[in-house]
Parts: sequence; C-alpha cells; structure tokens
Amino acid sequence: MSALLIVGGDHLGKIKKKLEHEGVKEIIHVSGRKARMSQKEIPSHVDLVLVLTDYINHEFSTAIKKKANKQAIPVCYSKRSWCSIHQSLEKVYLLKNNTKAKIKIAK
Repeated sequence: MSALLIVGGDHLGKIKKKLEHEGVKEIIHVSGRKARMSQKEIPSHVDLVLVLTDYINHEFSTAIKKKANKQAIPVCYSKRSWCSIHQSLEKVYLLKNNTKAKIKIAK
C-alpha cells in the first residue's frame, strides 16, 4: 500500500512505525479536531482511509465517508489499538504481500 489516510486521534505514537514496517509508504494523519478539516479533500493518491472510531465525532466521520465514496477509495474503521488497526487493514489488504483482497466501499 502506498498511501494511507488516518482520520482521528491526536497522535499516532508507535502506530506510524508499525504501519511503515508493514509496508505502508506514506501515512497522512488528520486529527479531525478542527471543524475546517472536514472541508479538505482526500488526496488523490490515497489507497485507503482508516477512521479511528474512538477519536472522531459522528459528523466528521460521515463527511470523510462521503468524500471517500466519491473518489472510490475504500474506508475501514478501527479503534486506536494496534491489534484493532491490524485486523481492519487485513480485511482490505494482506499486509505483507500488498495483495488486494475483496474491498468493500462504505456507503
């Protein structure tokens, strides 16, 4: 996976290094704390949007989901724990092999 957009959470801590170790080349993080962030577009080179559900409000999550659907970018949801993130990403990509699995786009 070349680019991952993470939405939610103030800081990622060790999650960023673990994602890089799993083969993610670029990680873009948006905390979602500022209201204007929901107006920004998702970069076109993003392969997947990961929403950290325990650190984002409902309105911002809905706005991101709509933008991702318009651009046909898959969205997955997870808590901020590495275990939960890894399981969510495995459903979309087989991490080490960078092989696409079946992708469900959130509606």
